Amino acid sequence: MEKNKKSIYILIFSNFLICLGIGLVIPVTPFIKNEFHYTTSQMGVMTSLFAFAQFIASPIVGRMSDKVGRKPVIVLGLFTYMISEFIFAVATTLPIFNLSRIIGGLSAAMVIPTSMALGSDLTTLKDRAKVIGWLSAAFSGGLILGPGLGGILAGISYKTPFWVAGVLAITSCIFTQIFLKESRETIEIEHKEEAKLNKGKSSIISILTVPMVVLFGMILVSSFGLQGFESIYSIYVNQVFNFGLGTIALVLTLNGIISLILQVVAFNWLINKIGEMGLISYCFLLSAVCVFWITRAHTTVEVIVATLVIFSSFDLLRPAITTLLTKSSKANQGLINGMNMSLTSIGNVIGPLMSGALMDWNTHYPYIVVAIILIFSYFLTFIVKRFPLVSAEE
Repeated sequence: MEKNKKSIYILIFSNFLICLGIGLVIPVTPFIKNEFHYTTSQMGVMTSLFAFAQFIASPIVGRMSDKVGRKPVIVLGLFTYMISEFIFAVATTLPIFNLSRIIGGLSAAMVIPTSMALGSDLTTLKDRAKVIGWLSAAFSGGLILGPGLGGILAGISYKTPFWVAGVLAITSCIFTQIFLKESRETIEIEHKEEAKLNKGKSSIISILTVPMVVLFGMILVSSFGLQGFESIYSIYVNQVFNFGLGTIALVLTLNGIISLILQVVAFNWLINKIGEMGLISYCFLLSAVCVFWITRAHTTVEVIVATLVIFSSFDLLRPAITTLLTKSSKANQGLINGMNMSLTSIGNVIGPLMSGALMDWNTHYPYIVVAIILIFSYFLTFIVKRFPLVSAEE
């Protein structure tokens, strides 16, 4: 890791900038809706197009990065993100706004899974968890700081955050192109391993072993569970426990701080102590218990504690699964991380739809369903434990 430390830091910094840019635009959505008199459904479609494009493109882009290298794909993704933000800044019609979101989803498909794949390429198995934790913290940090900064910039004009996001993207693009180095030796090794592993089969078929399928399922469940929980959280705690905006903001701020500490400081230590599957098991169990606990809670303190445990579990769960996936094979890292991101996108779309529909029937139904799915996933971890997943380090 020492010889690649500079490249890893460049990768972390670039991803922080791109996620900061994504976070910048979050508070501006209501202004756009009011300015152009769009319906809630139109805004929903606009938002979902980003995730849909990301879902479609991630496996394709991941496979492409296996062939041509990580750096060109990341640089192109950052440049594409700049284009999407500048288009959004000048857009005045719904089709142009939607086009911007599609291009934005494509750029995210290029940058995020490819960054994870490159982080894997540049590290040994021993340091893998540490780097994945740092990258996850960069994503989280950008998304946490972005909305606050976006709200301030929107005071100038609702378009200002998009111009700033575009500038951050091109800055990151130039920075990455000049300073980021990828290991050609690692790519050559991956190509040899890929040829040995595939043996005439397609790349997707070759990675779909039983434990890998279960891990991909866990990625889907974790994103589905988080979005199913988070998407209605503010409405739920307001209706059931009378939480005001101040209390909700306090909980989310505390979660952001705890998330960064866990991913930067504690994640690698936990992996070394109990291993990826051990951490995944505990996270599924804790999140299931606490989601159910919220439906039976009676005090504000109970709800806040349970919420922080749930968010913390998800903040550790996703990088733990990602770390295990990157250790599973020396080949097809781009494809594996692309599938990871694609399944995450599916969960991000399905989770809110399910929770919204169930909440119309009964306030507690969404969280009861999420808890059941999470406890089922906990039992699935025992299946994965029976199979060797980690490839030997050369």
